[in-house]
Amino acid sequence: MSARYRRRTTAAAATGVAALLTVAGLSATATAAPAAKAVSVPRGLTISDGTRHVLVGGRSIDFGTVVRDLAWNPSGSKAAFVDGHGNLVVSDPDGSHRVTVAANPGNQTWSHPTWQVAAADRTNGIPAKNNIIFAAKIHGSTVLESVKATSNHGRPARISLNSDDPETGALPKTNNTWPNVGGSYGTAVYENTHNGEVYIRDDYLRQQGGPLTKGSEPALSPDSEEVVFVRSVGGHDHLFVDDLTAGTNAVKDITPHATTDYTEPTWSPNGRTIAFRTPNGTYTVTKSGHGFGNPVKASTHKGLPAYRG
Repeated sequence: MSARYRRRTTAAAATGVAALLTVAGLSATATAAPAAKAVSVPRGLTISDGTRHVLVGGRSIDFGTVVRDLAWNPSGSKAAFVDGHGNLVVSDPDGSHRVTVAANPGNQTWSHPTWQVAAADRTNGIPAKNNIIFAAKIHGSTVLESVKATSNHGRPARISLNSDDPETGALPKTNNTWPNVGGSYGTAVYENTHNGEVYIRDDYLRQQGGPLTKGSEPALSPDSEEVVFVRSVGGHDHLFVDDLTAGTNAVKDITPHATTDYTEPTWSPNGRTIAFRTPNGTYTVTKSGHGFGNPVKASTHKGLPAYRG
């Protein structure tokens, strides 16, 4: 299903819900600059900074190895990350019981693993998914690959990227990075560094997708109805949200007053809060009855934020 067609169909199905949200005042509003005072780290928020120490629940946990680009499975029972040797590793939440899911063959740079977990659909003959999708830079070209999360020294496979819209044409096969999965069907979003587009890939029946909007570092909401991403405005990186259930003009700047760079956004499991990185710490923005509120400092710790379910 094309991104444009998806917007039309989901918008029609969500008309009643949208009306209720309008009554409740749930529309995006302008946000102020970040609050200066730090608050306690929100529940479930973790931060990895490329060392062997990960901030989990407000405590620094020694994972026993270098941790880069940490991501949690939906239940929060397992962490996936790239270790100091460039391998893809899965571990328990405290770094124990590490398993090398895939060993880097050398001369490659792996990054940004994301869990793709979905229940089986027996009606359509679709098996359950428990994969890890990641970006692999090979001979200067970055592609998306996947491996079963339960593998031990498994062999990653290239992800197929097929267009769902004849007008769009063939999708770019290289320069794709920053994959992120959300929703119950294993839908993924990613960015293309060559053309600056954010793409969506529906991994369900036809495994097809297409471009959504200009931006980078996308993250798909847990219900797969919204995408948060980064876009430069006036010399600073702002956070934007694209509502996939809406029609046109669905992209909104939720940090219009940013005076620094807001990057690497991630959704909380309930889809109400977005955590992100700034040069002076980790911040969050939360939905309220008036839309997204002001950015609030969650931690002075700088690194990649991720939520443990």
